[in-house]
Amino acid sequence: MSVNQNSIRTINWKSALVVTLLVAFAALLATPLGPLGVFWRPSADIPVANATTIQLLLFLVLNITESLAFGLGIAFLIFGYPLVRAISPASFGLTRATHIAITWLLSNWWIHDGLHTHIGMSLDGLLGIEYGFHVTLMIAGVILAIFFLTLIRQEKAVSPAMIAKHSIKEAK
Repeated sequence: MSVNQNSIRTINWKSALVVTLLVAFAALLATPLGPLGVFWRPSADIPVANATTIQLLLFLVLNITESLAFGLGIAFLIFGYPLVRAISPASFGLTRATHIAITWLLSNWWIHDGLHTHIGMSLDGLLGIEYGFHVTLMIAGVILAIFFLTLIRQEKAVSPAMIAKHSIKEAK
């Protein structure tokens, strides 16, 4: 696998970190229980008032983790395409689909859990969440598997040629 080092160097890692942290902070404030989450408050089915301190702490840790993953997903959406393109022997379509799939795998959790909290036990709402998120995550996994297989095939195709090239150089 050949990695284009120039593509990696041109990514502004500090900007990506700033975007990650700013988006994560905003997402944390906008969770259903956050001060900016008024647009999707918890459903009455969710017994927030009955939660123990440890349960609230565990949900807070989960919210922080999901918010950071959401921020990282948005930063990857903005800055990550050159990384995917740098290692990609794939077509433009598969390379872009891989970029979007990685973004979705990172960023969906914050929205997913927020909707679970907001919708509660409504079966129609739960079915919408399950299909909207779980099926698209499966599709993202298939895209990444195809991308990975493309990388492996490229590596296998390159290896014999590289061996032959090195053999010719050694013979001279």
